[in-house]
Amino acid sequence: MELSMSMKQTQTLSPQMMQSMEILQMGSQELLEYIQDQVQENPVLEMEEKYGKGDDTAVLQRKLEWLESTDAQNRYYHQQDTEDDEKDPISNYGTVDEREENLYLYVLSQLEVMDLEPELLPVGRFLVESLNQNGWLDEPLDALAADCGCPPETMEKALEVVQSLEPAGVGARDLAECLKLQLVRRTPVNELAVRIVERHLDALSKSRYGLIARELKASPEEVRAACDVIRSLNPRPGTGFAARENLTYINPDIIVVSFPDHFELLTNDYYFPTLNFSGYYTRLMKESDDSQVKDYLTGKVRQAKWMVKAIEQRRSTLMACAECILEFQESFFRKGPGHLVPLSLADVAERIGVHESTVSRVVKDKYIQCSMGVYPLSYFFSRSLGASGAGGEEAASPDAAKALLKKLIAGEDKKKPLSDQKLCELMSAQGCTLSRRTVAKYRDELHIPSTAGRKLYE
Repeated sequence: MELSMSMKQTQTLSPQMMQSMEILQMGSQELLEYIQDQVQENPVLEMEEKYGKGDDTAVLQRKLEWLESTDAQNRYYHQQDTEDDEKDPISNYGTVDEREENLYLYVLSQLEVMDLEPELLPVGRFLVESLNQNGWLDEPLDALAADCGCPPETMEKALEVVQSLEPAGVGARDLAECLKLQLVRRTPVNELAVRIVERHLDALSKSRYGLIARELKASPEEVRAACDVIRSLNPRPGTGFAARENLTYINPDIIVVSFPDHFELLTNDYYFPTLNFSGYYTRLMKESDDSQVKDYLTGKVRQAKWMVKAIEQRRSTLMACAECILEFQESFFRKGPGHLVPLSLADVAERIGVHESTVSRVVKDKYIQCSMGVYPLSYFFSRSLGASGAGGEEAASPDAAKALLKKLIAGEDKKKPLSDQKLCELMSAQGCTLSRRTVAKYRDELHIPSTAGRKLYE
């Protein structure tokens, strides 16, 4: 029997290190819930809400005023909030149901106050409850009448009532009816637009203005003007309400404040409480003669110190990543979308001196607010497309490629729109090398029609 010995080195992560990595990748809301849970479980920890005192509130107000004066987006939001508060001091109070009224409640509230015939009100309620999320009716009227157990004539009368309510277009059974319901509400009524909606929606979808003009005996200019009116309508009047029902609020982790000559980064620590160590339990740990009590409190103090350290490490690493992103993507923060440059996790990791996996955890579920809006940190990482440009310039990112694509299509001859292959060639000539399939994919993502859909027919 032959015995052999070998040496093997393994790395085992401690529970503290594993938890530290978990804290690193927590989003703001998740971290807040974690802190609250730890305060409940650890008697040594005490939580003090920030800006809970009058003096702190005054400090916060000064900070908000400073932000308001330096950032265009913050200035707009601050102004709107101030105006709303002055108009109605109690407007910020109320139940969720009162503030988040859905489509059905909104339409029903109008129906209930109308002076209707007794037999129409329950039928109207039935119709409202039958609306889909777009505000349309999916089933034929006779089928709805059979389900409701009322005569078809009563159902038709109730439908007229529902279609007279807000939002305009609610209760429509198809696209043409939805658009027509909105057009007849306008004063004066655009009769040409109504006729186009009734008879020529297919031609409108293909921008065949010449054909529509010949059929309706109108000039191409009049048809184009009427079509512009139609395109301004909302084909899904109920979607705005559906979005409100599922509204998700995001607390940005980093705020970029724009100055004329530079940027400033702020961590959004407003929602996080200040953590303190209980003076009572600290004294008890030092003075107690009970070894079990002493060991228990010593462990809890060690656990609390570790958690506070991990949270601070999360904050400093997040700020370092944000500063690096700001440095690499400065063109975006100055000029907006379409000016992103290729950036990888490895680029940031090398710059701040951490492992690539650490950067991956940092950017997960984190958001940054700037003058253009709120973006996930992952938005600023993108691969390059193709080789570098002729002058040695950096290759384009998908965001920049889409911006270039939109620019080329916006400047094309609408009578002879550019094909995907031609767009591919033009973009390659400007240093953005893409396949025809990728061009088509980006065009679809931008909701831009194909060549046939963009062509203007005489």
